[in-house]
Amino acid sequence: MNAKYWQKGETLDYTPTTAVENGAVVNLATRIGIAGSDIAADETGQVHVVGVFEMDKAAVAVTMGAAVYYDAANDNITTTATDNTPAGYAVEAAAEADTTVLVKLLG
Repeated sequence: MNAKYWQKGETLDYTPTTAVENGAVVNLATRIGIAGSDIAADETGQVHVVGVFEMDKAAVAVTMGAAVYYDAANDNITTTATDNTPAGYAVEAAAEADTTVLVKLLG
């Protein structure tokens, strides 16, 4: 087999079936991405899959380095794996009362 370089991979082409706003979490089944701009339905745009993003968090304490997950039902980050999509890991601790957490995407 011969492989040909396609792209760097920090952003990926993504074509949603419904419009996606800049900064929205995009559920990619086994991980998440973050829309890099507004993307119209059935148009191709860019989704970030590498980087650190400040994201809304459930009312749970998170330790630095902890695996975190995207809870689509509540549209936030949690430490609960069951029924949620892997997002990455916390790059700093966040207290239960904190409303956001810094997340390094899986990439």
